[in-house]
Amino acid sequence: MNIGVSTSCFYPLETEASLESLGKAGIKHTEIFFNAMSELKQSFVDILLDIQKEYGISVASVHPTMSLAESFMIFSAYDRRYREAEEQYRRYSEIAAQLGARYIIMHGGKPNGVLSDEEYCERYMRLKEATRENGVTILQENVARHRAGDIDFLRSMKRILGNEAELCIDIKQALRCGCDPFALVGEFPENIKHFHISDHSVSSDCLLPGDGGFDFSAFFSAAAAKGFNGSFIIEVYSDCYKSYDDIYNSYFNLNQNIFSK
Repeated sequence: MNIGVSTSCFYPLETEASLESLGKAGIKHTEIFFNAMSELKQSFVDILLDIQKEYGISVASVHPTMSLAESFMIFSAYDRRYREAEEQYRRYSEIAAQLGARYIIMHGGKPNGVLSDEEYCERYMRLKEATRENGVTILQENVARHRAGDIDFLRSMKRILGNEAELCIDIKQALRCGCDPFALVGEFPENIKHFHISDHSVSSDCLLPGDGGFDFSAFFSAAAAKGFNGSFIIEVYSDCYKSYDDIYNSYFNLNQNIFSK
């Protein structure tokens, strides 16, 4: 298992600058969040590859910039628009493969979508087949105010697709949806491939690890006991810290206090 930090933590700092900041801080594992369509150009990807090589950074996953449009682009009734989105995701899978990333994170459709659960899963599988051409898998994230924020929908995906329903579980999103992160680990052990982690308190559902009361040691142990051997990526918003050093300290303290034991 690995702990990393998402480049999204630095938003709105540019993607390449965020990656370099992690490298300079000595953080060796990340998820890259793309923030503009121009960042899909090979010339930009080459910049990321140079930074990755210089600092020896491994990339677990990538996060498309089109996440806010996925309900409209991928999970609507208009197939031509879906095909355009598929080409974008195919490009993301090419980039992920170059970076050595295994996963693409997807927010997915909204609750008021026109597709049935079966149709949603069929569209998800079509997209997965497109990215598998480059050895990359799409993970459905449990995002609040999205269809997969509902645990009953995750159960439906698992019922329809079995182990093909592959998930990224985000702790803060689980809390916003009224789900216990530990319960998700217990119910979907074969489906969870990746985690976004954050801490929380009575006053905030999104804090840097160590700034709240969440028991990360127990959580990591629970995941490991279910056979999880992937990445725990710190993902918080820029209003959750005062300086970048807070991010770095959270990462190193979590590694020292949990994974050094």
